[in-house]
Amino acid sequence: MFTPFERAIAGRYLRARKGERFVSVIAVFSLVGIALGVATLIIVMSVMNGFRIELMDRILGLNGHLGVYAAGAPLTGFEALTARIKAVPGVVEALPVVEGQVGLTTERGGAYLGGLVRGVRQADLRNLHVVADHILAGSLDNFQGDDATAIGVGLAQRLGLTIGSRLQLISPQGQATVVGNIPRIRAYKVVAIFQVGFNEADTGFVFLPLPAAQVFFRVPDAATQIEVITTDPDRVQDTNRALRAALVGQPVRVIDWTQTNNSFFAAVEVERNVMFLILTLIILVAAFNIVSSLIMMVKDKTRDIAVLRTLGAGQGSIMRIFLLCGASVGVAGTLTGALLGIVFCLNIETIRHWLESLTGTNLFSPEVYFLSRLPAVVQWQEVAQVIGMALVLSLLATLYPSWRAARTDPIEALRNE
Repeated sequence: MFTPFERAIAGRYLRARKGERFVSVIAVFSLVGIALGVATLIIVMSVMNGFRIELMDRILGLNGHLGVYAAGAPLTGFEALTARIKAVPGVVEALPVVEGQVGLTTERGGAYLGGLVRGVRQADLRNLHVVADHILAGSLDNFQGDDATAIGVGLAQRLGLTIGSRLQLISPQGQATVVGNIPRIRAYKVVAIFQVGFNEADTGFVFLPLPAAQVFFRVPDAATQIEVITTDPDRVQDTNRALRAALVGQPVRVIDWTQTNNSFFAAVEVERNVMFLILTLIILVAAFNIVSSLIMMVKDKTRDIAVLRTLGAGQGSIMRIFLLCGASVGVAGTLTGALLGIVFCLNIETIRHWLESLTGTNLFSPEVYFLSRLPAVVQWQEVAQVIGMALVLSLLATLYPSWRAARTDPIEALRNE
């Protein structure tokens, strides 16, 4: 497409000589602007992807993809119902759960926190990999009987609990007496401490063996819900319809994660799209810098263009020379930015720890962002889209200045020199 003559002239124009430094400086700033825009866009999109994936894994890993609830009463005969649910195509696991809000403290008093108690069977908790694979202390082997509990590391730190300590649960749904309502209070031995990386769960979730939770919440031989895990959470609505068809006639409600958390994930997706649009403007501004630098270069090289035209260079050749000048800046900036963004994403946690040690501040607080680490998932299809968009914008930015250069009249240009 480009002849050796055109490449040689374009390369000479890109290398600034004495008296031409200003044009070269603008070209360098254009290159840096495109590189920073592309790198920032790749980093932000990767972090948003990682944030969404991590949140989905944590939230759905703890709560299941669907929930089957009784209509106004606990689920009795949940064993048979669980077996029917497991037989539905697309269902991987079904876990009967007793769930309730409680107050959390220690036997010696002190801090008082709110929390969520989930009563599950020992085998089901082992299958809940988001918890079972992240046990920091203790063991799930002792998660049985009526005096055992598993808690998150954040809750253990706030209440000063270790393995063997006793966590006191206070239920607001107490027993009515002549002197008023007396809350139910019971202490359980801590047998396991987990860290799932989701701050809300690490500081507020408490797991009890299912029989112990049934006794505490006074739902003998019943469950408050059945959590269902499916093969594909993105196609959970298909499984929802299949479950409804399989449970026709049962007084139950089936609610999937798109109904309970859809607004949250939709907000994350909207924010991701808005960030993409805003950061694209950085690349667009850098592309306009290419326009200005090429226009100044054309103005500065008017006499050279006239000489080239008189020596036989056609309008197409002149246009390709300046296209090559602008495209070189755009391609170099895009590839530099893509490399910088990918390297940053692959080492984002190391960079975060280095910045935190340098500034002495916590740049990614789990209490604010719900996660204990900064996630970044590079999706190569998105990287290719960003690179393609930057290259297209850079190429479009070179068209008008190159067309102006090709339209230069050599006679008028030499007459005015």
